[in-house]
Amino acid sequence: MKKAALIGIIFVIAVIAAIYFSTANLAAHRVEICMEFKGLSSCATASGATEEVARRSAITTACATISSGVTDSIACDQTPPKKLTWLK
Repeated sequence: MKKAALIGIIFVIAVIAAIYFSTANLAAHRVEICMEFKGLSSCATASGATEEVARRSAITTACATISSGVTDSIACDQTPPKKLTWLK
């Protein structure tokens, strides 16, 4: 095998390993949240490196489908979740 090909293979394996290890901890926490806002409800599941990141992401995602505009989005984001279930 040529030296350049061997170096290329080692480089690709190193990049794949780096990507795997850098993203492995991103899903340390997983949560499902259901939000209710102005008579509408929506549920979303999200993952994050911390519980707070996962919770915030799920709330934002759920509120995106039931709120309209910046003011409603902010108000929905500040509403306590109707249901919160930790999956991981």
